Amino acid sequence: MSDNVENIDDSNYDNDLATGEKAEKNSKVRKRIDDLMEKKRLKELLDDSDDWDL
Repeated sequence: MSDNVENIDDSNYDNDLATGEKAEKNSKVRKRIDDLMEKKRLKELLDDSDDWDL
């Protein structure tokens, strides 16, 4: 995978970025993924907590 990083042409980076509706959709998808990952992280913290013993 590190080989792929070395072959990236920085001068064309902006041209490879999505624009318009695709960029908006990508942004919404990323936000949804981030929200789900945060929810999972918080759930794991709560599940691992011993504070819930009655």
